[in-house]
Order: sequence, then structure tokens, then C-alpha cells
Amino acid sequence: MAVTKSNRKKQQSYISVSSQIISSISQSSLECLLESPKKKHISSSKLRPFLKNPRFWVFLIFVLCFLCMLKMWFSFDPVTPLTQNLYFIPQEKTLLSTGLSSSQLNLVENEETDDKIEFWKQPEGMGYRPCLDVSAKYRAETVEIMKDRTKYLMVVVAGGLNQQRNQIVDAVVIARILGAALVVPILQVNVIWGDESEFSDIFYLDQFKNVLANDVRIVSSLPSTHLMTRHMGEKTTPLHVSPEWIRSHYLKRLKRDGVLLLRGLDSRLSKDLPSDLQKLRCKVAFHALRFAPHISELGNKLTERMRRKGPYLALHLRMEKDVWVRTGCLPGLSQEYDAMINNERKSRPKLLTSRNNMTYHDRKLAGLCPLNALEVTRLLKSLGAPKSTRIYWAGGIPLGGKEALQPLTREFPHFYNKEDLALPGELEPFEKKASLMAAIDHMVSENSNVFMASHGGNMGHAIQGQRAYAGHKKTITPNKRQMLRYFMNSSLPDAEFNNIIIDLHRDSLGQPELRTSKVGRDVTKYPVPECMCNNSVTNSSF
Repeated sequence: MAVTKSNRKKQQSYISVSSQIISSISQSSLECLLESPKKKHISSSKLRPFLKNPRFWVFLIFVLCFLCMLKMWFSFDPVTPLTQNLYFIPQEKTLLSTGLSSSQLNLVENEETDDKIEFWKQPEGMGYRPCLDVSAKYRAETVEIMKDRTKYLMVVVAGGLNQQRNQIVDAVVIARILGAALVVPILQVNVIWGDESEFSDIFYLDQFKNVLANDVRIVSSLPSTHLMTRHMGEKTTPLHVSPEWIRSHYLKRLKRDGVLLLRGLDSRLSKDLPSDLQKLRCKVAFHALRFAPHISELGNKLTERMRRKGPYLALHLRMEKDVWVRTGCLPGLSQEYDAMINNERKSRPKLLTSRNNMTYHDRKLAGLCPLNALEVTRLLKSLGAPKSTRIYWAGGIPLGGKEALQPLTREFPHFYNKEDLALPGELEPFEKKASLMAAIDHMVSENSNVFMASHGGNMGHAIQGQRAYAGHKKTITPNKRQMLRYFMNSSLPDAEFNNIIIDLHRDSLGQPELRTSKVGRDVTKYPVPECMCNNSVTNSSF
């Protein structure tokens, strides 16, 4: 009986199936029949039409691709740079060199860029705020000036962006002195860069007119009554002239001809003007001369991309070939590069703008040379800049290319310029227009938490004044004349060197500084006291 039961069990364990059926049923379906007889009604035959239908597979692939795109879209960060400049050292290299994981590195960055770090602390502004209230006499004169329709001043401004800005500021003041309407300044084509941009390509024309509506009448062109076919007689103004000189030399001719054309206004007007005219200079520089909307829009975008991980430093580096030639200095990269600069200077002696009777070594110690990348790095480290400092660098391509910047990028790997930050296509409208590209650099530098220029210049001076007027934001002015001899002393211990550099710059971090403490200072660089008042004085709306 046991054998019989066993046999019965064995017989129940097998199912005889014909070969035709086996060929028509998949192996998985057969296993389902064996293991779960109660679920035979779930037949794979219902799925076969879908599996064999090409449309089903196309639909499935489409759904999967769509889900992948959604995942990419939600993880996409529109402010993350999509390109990397040769000067930027990728984060992967930093991870390898530090041995930290990505999450650990982010934690370190967040700790180091905290506002408590000394380097990011802002100077004491002493309560100074913009104050542009003018005298009753100035306001009374405005009424008569706005009624006048007989006198027009035309100006042609030349040079780079900030040279043009300076000349436009002086042109507005000269128009006010003469009681004339100012025709929108003509920008001379930059022969070096080939930039043919007009005033409205760079500056916001409506803003320019509206802000100055109570100071000088601005017109887009000469009226038909003043169009002349004969030569109007261009005038070249001497350096640093007073308002009295302007009136005595130009007013009579202007009244006679109705139009006065001036060129080359760079540094022609005195820096020491009556208070009302100083306030007018500030009004032009800090309120009327705003960049055109398309420049401001991109400049603000790049600023936000730099700020997204905390405070940032803006560096205006002057390390281009023409800068070394004009200053009479050497880049110190190699003997070949030094020889190149010396030969260029000998072949074109008129380019040298520094003192001819000084050697390179004398110029260096006198603080007349731009800082190179190594010197900028040592200065920043001594002043407490952490390794995680995010740096925006403005300026042209340095002589020597990326090798010239290696001391900076090794110590501060988070190193960007506008090409790094811009998304594809954003810079295309500005290409081959040097003034517009410089304007973008200007905006991102002006908006930074800390700013430093390696060699003064018009842009450095303009940004220094704007940052002072905005509340004395931290601006490092390298004390080159005092510090470079310590740079050359290799026997100084690091701690002692750092203390010396900190002491030398204690009063060079953007604190309020009186323009009147030194003769010939520009109010657009030092707006205190004419254009800024402390809390004890009522501030104007500007």
C-alpha cells in the first residue's frame, strides 16, 4: 500500500504536455501553472500582444526618457557655471589634495565663509551717508539755465570706459559753469580695441537725462537752428582749470557762435571746485551714469552667481602686456618675458607713462608697479583671506596666460571671471565690445563684499569711490610703497611678516577718508565731506 501511495503521489507530481503546447507557452508561464494552479486565469497570452507591439516599446522608452528629463530638470541649478576657464582649478583636485569628502568640504567652506571671519568684516562707516543738498543760489541759477535755448556744448570723449566716465562727469560740470545745454557726449572710437559703442550702448540715457533735469539740460542732438556747415573751432583745455578760467576763455565765444566743441577733457577740470559743483560731480558719477539695462541685467546675474555660496572678493588685476610696457615694470615670470617687455619698450618709447629717470627696481620700491600674482596672493593671505575665498577677477588676459596666475589659483582655487559664470550665449551680445565687457566687470566688482585692485588705475579709483558712497564697503588699497621691502626680505618669519602687513593696511580698508586731507583729490574717489554727511547732518534723498 505504501508503494501504491507513493506511486500515486509521484503520478500527481507530473503533467503530461504535448510538444505543440510546450512550444506555445513560455517557461515562466509553465512554472506558474505548476506552482499556482489557482491563478491559471492570469494568462500571459493577454500580455503577448503588448510585448510584440512596437508601439508599446516606443511608448515605454518615451516614458523612461521623460522621467529622466524631469529628474535632470529638478536637479539643475541655473546659477551654476556651465563652463570652466583654464584658470579655475576643479573641485575634484581640491578633494584629492585635502583628502576630504565632498560633504566635508562643503562644511568647511560654510564655516570659513561665515561673516565672523575677520577678512569679511566691513570697516566702520562713522555714520556717513550721501548728502547732495545744494545752495539756494544754485537752485535759483537753475531756473535761468533751463530757460536758455541759445548755448550748446558738444564734447568728444576718448579712452577706456572709466576715462570716458571721468570726462563725461567733467563735461556736465563745464556745461553747468557755462549755463549751456549739453548734447549727449560722443564716444570716440577706441583705436586699441576697435570699440564703436555709442553713449546709449553703455549708459542708460533716460536715467542720465532724468537725474540731471534740475542741473543741466541734456539734449540728444543740436537743434536745427544751431546746425553749422562751417568748422566750429575745437578747443583743447589745459589741465586742472578753474570755473573762472572756463568762463573767461569759452563763454564769449559760446554766446557768439551758439555751439562749443571740446575734446580731450581728461583731468582738464580742477579737482578743487566750489561745494555745489562738487556735489554735481557726485550726482553725475554715482546717480546719472548708470549702465544700460542689458548690461545691468547680466551684471546682476553674475553677481548673484558669485554670492550664492557666501561672500566673495573681487580682484582687478592689471597684468596685461601693455600695462607692463607703459609702467616701465617687469612681470618677473621669466627672463624671456622680461626681455620681451624691455624690447617692446625700447621700440615704442612713447608708451612709457612712468618716470623715465627711474630704474625698474626704483619704480618697484616706490610703489609704481602693478602687483604680480604671487604678491597678490601673499598680501591676501597676510590679511586673513581663507583658502575657500571665492574670487571674481576682472581685467584683461595677463601676459603669460594661465601660468601667470598659478600662484593665485593654487592658493585660492575658487577663481572665476565672467566667462566662467556666464551661461552659453549670455556674453555673445557683448563680444568684441571692450567697453561693454569692462562694464560687466565693473558691476560685479562694485557689488562684491571685498574689492582690491592690483594697480589703481581709472577703474580701481571709480569703484573705490562708488563703494565709499554706498556705505564704505571694504576696499583694500595695497600699500605698495611700504610693504614691498618686506616682501623682498625672505628671512622674516611668516607670523612677523603677517603682523607687519596687517599693521600697514589697518587704515587702508575703505574707511571714510576726507578728500580735503590732501590737495588735488577727486571727490568721486573721496566723497567725504562734500557729498557725504554723518548722522548729525540731514541727508538728502540721494
